[in-house]
Amino acid sequence: MPAPADLLIPGFFAPTLEGMDVQLSTDQRAFFRMAIKAGRLSREEDAVEEALLLWEERERTRAEILALVDSAEASLSHGQGRVITQESMRELAGDVKRRGRARLAAEQA
Repeated sequence: MPAPADLLIPGFFAPTLEGMDVQLSTDQRAFFRMAIKAGRLSREEDAVEEALLLWEERERTRAEILALVDSAEASLSHGQGRVITQESMRELAGDVKRRGRARLAAEQA
């Protein structure tokens, strides 16, 4: 069984997909036909390729998010981080406003 990271390597499954049959529902076929008729796609295989590319992109993004969550959890477990309260959010908003106004003033000078 491949490791999860291996699933994200482009072409990892390419040799096994040669000649693969995909069964589409009636609705999916109708959707593809509409896209072909509209000129969006030239053949049904194009839709399958696009769907796989979008899935791959979504899975890469998901893996990145999970890695960021793991990193955040690790930093919190080491005592890093910031306690979020209404007051701390007000202070943060005020700080952002001050920096934005200062940047705007510097650009206009």
